[in-house]
Amino acid sequence: MASSVSQQSYNEAVAKLEAETGTATAAQLGTVADEILAVADLLRAQPRLRRALTDPSRPAAERGELLRSLLSGKLAEASVNTVAALAAGRFSRPSELLDATERLGVEVLLRSAEKAGSLAEVEDELFRFGQIVSGSAELAVTLSDPGAPTARRVKLVEDLLKGKAQPATFRLVEVALDGFGGRGFDTSLTRLIELTAAKRDREVAYVTVARPLNDADEQALAGKLADIYGRPVSLKVDVDPSIIGGVSVRVGSDLYDGTILRRLNAAKQAFVK
Repeated sequence: MASSVSQQSYNEAVAKLEAETGTATAAQLGTVADEILAVADLLRAQPRLRRALTDPSRPAAERGELLRSLLSGKLAEASVNTVAALAAGRFSRPSELLDATERLGVEVLLRSAEKAGSLAEVEDELFRFGQIVSGSAELAVTLSDPGAPTARRVKLVEDLLKGKAQPATFRLVEVALDGFGGRGFDTSLTRLIELTAAKRDREVAYVTVARPLNDADEQALAGKLADIYGRPVSLKVDVDPSIIGGVSVRVGSDLYDGTILRRLNAAKQAFVK
């Protein structure tokens, strides 16, 4: 969602969502999330519909009613009302409506996990799954290939996660397979990890070390980074002996490399004392 107008339309849909699902259970929120993500799938497959729903010559109410007429009786009322509110908004490009619908579905899914008390677990499971994928060249190529049959990729994910992950984790990985926000699989997964952490009011720090950190070292590093970024930091630690020694930390677009940046050297001294 590139424009402020698109962001405003998204925010208005979120407000509608909150009004519609304020007392919903985790399971009910999960159903709404699945339904909104199904609408995103419909929009992805129907470019003409996307164009019709973002046509500036159509009145807002007409755009909302167009989508409502397609979905009424097929989805829960809360889902229909929320996506109709989104369609009644203003978007500069049809792709922005798709991105906003997809993002809204993820938002509801995260609320479902939050209400179930499993949000931190979902965040860690997404990261660990990313490590599994990056550790297998064949798996990484298959899951990242948009030309590979979706059913085959979903089945691979199911085999890997069945009985080992929260339902929300599996659903978010499916969203990544579809290319969340038009991104590739790896970038989609990273963005979803960051959104999950943000739901917990945390930054994500990707840490690479040659040897595992002990608990005291992790806590000290997390504390140092929290001081820098002004809020708690969720560490995602990857052990890579090939770096020989030292540590690198990436937070968003910031990269702290222990071999070249003084800030990280100072941070290292802080957490190894």
